[in-house]
Amino acid sequence: MTELHDELAARGQIVLVFQGGGALGAYQAGVYEALHEAGIEPDWVVGTSIGAINAALIAGSPRGERVARLSEFWDRVSTGKFMGLRVPDWLGLPARNMATIMNGLPAFFRPRPMAFVNPFLPLGGDAAAYYSVDPLRELLGELIDFDQINRGAMRLSVGAAKVQSAEMIYFDSEKEALSVEHVLASGALPPAFPAVRIDGELYWDGGILSNTPVEIVFDDEPRQSATVFAVHLWNPHGPEPDSIWQVMNRQKDLQYCSRAAQNIKRQRQLHRLRHVVTEIAKLVPDGAASANHLAELRGYGCDTRMNVVRLLAPSLDNEDHSKDIDFSPNGIRLRREAGYRHTIEALALAPWRNEINPLDGLVLHEVCGGEIIRTTAAA
Repeated sequence: MTELHDELAARGQIVLVFQGGGALGAYQAGVYEALHEAGIEPDWVVGTSIGAINAALIAGSPRGERVARLSEFWDRVSTGKFMGLRVPDWLGLPARNMATIMNGLPAFFRPRPMAFVNPFLPLGGDAAAYYSVDPLRELLGELIDFDQINRGAMRLSVGAAKVQSAEMIYFDSEKEALSVEHVLASGALPPAFPAVRIDGELYWDGGILSNTPVEIVFDDEPRQSATVFAVHLWNPHGPEPDSIWQVMNRQKDLQYCSRAAQNIKRQRQLHRLRHVVTEIAKLVPDGAASANHLAELRGYGCDTRMNVVRLLAPSLDNEDHSKDIDFSPNGIRLRREAGYRHTIEALALAPWRNEINPLDGLVLHEVCGGEIIRTTAAA
């Protein structure tokens, strides 16, 4: 480990949180590579959808092989071909994305012809989808060591939506044994991918309900101080759209940002309140309240502190609302390089060292493209 890792570890646990976003998840591979190169290894990785896959690859690989496993996954799911022929670069992104929709990705998903022919055909609850993800199941089984995950060296949590009750469920290696089915459930985005049945219940992609799964960290019991690297694939900041094409792109950004700003605002308020309770409890004179009653009241407070470093993936030139299915080698390379570069720049900024109000239990540092956009404490 390095001095930087030791500095962060002294502040509490190190947590890595990954949003969902399909092909955009290559950015997260670059983020982890930069952290790994800096000697920083998370205690806990959390993910939804493609973020769950990246998180499982990290938690389920030996420390020295994590970057290589991520690289192999992204190399194998990338494609630049249509019907066996390489798609010329001049055809551009629309042609590549159409090839993905029609042909699937050999190492990820393949079409179910009958689903395309007749959408009313009963296929079964765990098979009703346009694509099969059997290739992905095989690939993840090859690359991820679930025995290692379940031994508990690094905590893994993946979010999924329970189909019949609309509950956000986190499958957590600290509480249960995880398998490839839990990771597939987190990425089962309908109607493209089929629901996954676990213990008799069907689950869909957690991004339907919460694509920014940082709330599991905020709500964890017992509360712990932490430095949280939250990697956002859908940028909450963007220009005003002035065409239908731009509207479709911006709408998707907003949809999959998943109310992250509002959730963090609420958590900042709660954490400040807990700190206030702790400070007030110190002012109670001896004997002014029964020991049990005072202990109960103090239980509502805490003095933990969370520094959330929110890494915002940039928009690439000429991307549109189909950017999350851009599995072209060039698209994956550009996003991975951006994730690596931005994380190196964020570590150099070290925003968690900034002086803050002692009452602020949660501080948000927004970083994009090597710049701190803003630091926000209590609302």
